[in-house]
Amino acid sequence: MRRRSLMIAVPAGLVALAGCGDDKSDSSKASDSASPSASQPSAPASPKIVDGPLPAVTAGTKFGQKPTVAKGSGEPSKDVAARTLIAGSGRTVAEGDYLVADFLGQIWDTGKVFANSYDGKKPLVAALTQGQIWEGWRYALPGKKTGSRVQLAVPPAWAYPQGNPEQGVKATDTLVFVIDLKDAFNAKSSAQGTKVPQDDKALPEVGTNTDGNAPSIDVPKTDPPKKLVANYILEGDGEPLKADSTVLLQYKGVLWDTGKEFDSTYGRKELISFSLQQVVKGWGQGLTGKKVGSRVLIVVPPSLGYGDNPPAGSGIKKDSTMVFSVDILAAM
Repeated sequence: MRRRSLMIAVPAGLVALAGCGDDKSDSSKASDSASPSASQPSAPASPKIVDGPLPAVTAGTKFGQKPTVAKGSGEPSKDVAARTLIAGSGRTVAEGDYLVADFLGQIWDTGKVFANSYDGKKPLVAALTQGQIWEGWRYALPGKKTGSRVQLAVPPAWAYPQGNPEQGVKATDTLVFVIDLKDAFNAKSSAQGTKVPQDDKALPEVGTNTDGNAPSIDVPKTDPPKKLVANYILEGDGEPLKADSTVLLQYKGVLWDTGKEFDSTYGRKELISFSLQQVVKGWGQGLTGKKVGSRVLIVVPPSLGYGDNPPAGSGIKKDSTMVFSVDILAAM
């Protein structure tokens, strides 16, 4: 996923909040449980979406339960079969959204499960865009609501047209998916945590709006702190981030000295994902332990930021203190 941003450390040609990560993690990796981006964007034109056939879900029939799915019977459809097993009432999913979903995928002919997120208790987080998810998902899931359980049968043209030997999938295999749509995010998403008092007048005050617009950041006319600051503005109720977590974020960055914005996902109208091992130390340290669903104020001193080597063209001067408002939407 290539994005114009100061935050990503890996894509070539982009400015990076670099110099501290070891690049162990791929910023576009959606989940360890599957490789949806391997569904090569060479599929034919848009598939027809039909109602079946689809094999029965024989156990684990409730939303959030790991399902057991019967082996496919007879010949699968040459089109993408899609059926809503449980209708949710949440946000309507659109192409381009980041999905948070539990899923199980198996092969039609054999019933072999090749991937699932339930066992690891780690939902898939991936963009519903070409090259980032199975093409069958990209065509069948828009219009569904979060809170829904959807079953799909996806022919190879819209799954793995060249197969996926690593997962035991042949180029001729139709894949069956059961998908629990837990959440969806887009460029208008915000953290939805509980407001935390901002009592320290020596620190920037961050807006608490949750309408998807960029929050205000009011920097006081005082000297910046010498040490890292990482405070909740909105405290979420999700899992705390680990030092090696990959996260989905909205953020805005300004300079302490001038209050001038130098980077923002809001301005680009796109979310961003990266590993906490790929960014400057102030970000990695500041976000570790913070809960998903939170908005966090991070004040990064030069020693934990760019120091005397800011990226060319960034508008950041040497030894600048940077101030960020960061919305943690999901952990991947």
